[in-house]
Amino acid sequence: MRIGDIPNKIVDFFKEVGLEIKKVNWPSRQETIKYTLIVIGVSLAVALFLGGLDIVFQYLLNSFLLK
Repeated sequence: MRIGDIPNKIVDFFKEVGLEIKKVNWPSRQETIKYTLIVIGVSLAVALFLGGLDIVFQYLLNSFLLK
């Protein structure tokens, strides 16, 4: 590969990227909102669960080991 070919290869790469982007099956706005709410809900549930475990272990540690 010659150094002079590099700009052409870069242009070809971005043309191919554009073609591939057109092939993507993008989700609808409704689907995006639904999945976003699911992710937020699951994240909150996991955070509450881990926070609850932290409180329980902190209580146990303070009650039994750190007297």
